Amino acid sequence: MSYRREHHYSSNESYFIHLENNFNQHYAVDFSSLSTEKLEQLWLKTLKNGIHGLCFSMYEDGQKPGDIITEEQVDRRIQIIKPYTQWVRSFSCVEGNEHIPRVAHRNGLKTLVGAWLGNDKEMNDAEIEGLISLAKEGCVDVAAVGNEVMYRGDLTEEELLDYIHQVKEALPGIPVGYVDAYYEFSHRPRITEACDVILSNCYPYWEGCDIENSLAHMQAMYGQATHAANGKKVIITETGWPSEGGSLRGAFSSKENAMKYFINSQVWSAKAGVEMFYFSSFDESWKVGAEGDVGAYWGIWDKNEKLKYIENQK
Repeated sequence: MSYRREHHYSSNESYFIHLENNFNQHYAVDFSSLSTEKLEQLWLKTLKNGIHGLCFSMYEDGQKPGDIITEEQVDRRIQIIKPYTQWVRSFSCVEGNEHIPRVAHRNGLKTLVGAWLGNDKEMNDAEIEGLISLAKEGCVDVAAVGNEVMYRGDLTEEELLDYIHQVKEALPGIPVGYVDAYYEFSHRPRITEACDVILSNCYPYWEGCDIENSLAHMQAMYGQATHAANGKKVIITETGWPSEGGSLRGAFSSKENAMKYFINSQVWSAKAGVEMFYFSSFDESWKVGAEGDVGAYWGIWDKNEKLKYIENQK
């Protein structure tokens, strides 16, 4: 996900304060008295306590989507993250991505498996076929049909709905949803209605929100998706903060801000019972382009698979 010009943070926006009556916000940690060393220790303790889910970053330095990735590479990275997470989210079912849910399940992790949809019908058909096949192998716990397709304009709403209904018909025992920014589920009620579960991306950073207000703003995003869901489960499928690479209005990327956002998001989601997939597991150099330099620095581990922020830690 990247900057969305039509959506930006303002402390005066009405949706920032009009949340569901049964929705609890805050749980923010007071960082004011923490030294950098103490912040690092709290970040590491939070990670070691375990988190609900991680978005899986598959590509090593020099690799990019379209490259064929081996099962051995996927397995190596699954071994790194599995002590810390219960779930793994994947984004595609071809070009080696199909190894992710298989390896994750072999290692006792649950999976939210995505079929990547674009404007290439042949590739879309291969993705949908791959998702259905993986589910019938028993490797899919939640199925995601497309990721931010409406934002990119790759498909019409009717085309996306056809894919969602195809997967639901093929996999009656598995929750099926579609991933997009939180506000899309308010704007597109037919898609919301078609989904068994609402899969919502919530990024205060990409709306230019400062770190001090980022937790409350993310909670407001979740609140809007919850309102649109009308009783259906809402899963936060992506949220995170970059550790370097620049700024966007009031949102500044830094190691300190990335640690604070991770801690706050994990404390709140655990206390509120919100299922959240943190973005992302590893830094990936290919994710620059439209996202700018910050695109390469969203990982908990760096591009060399070393845990960030903490010196001499495995």
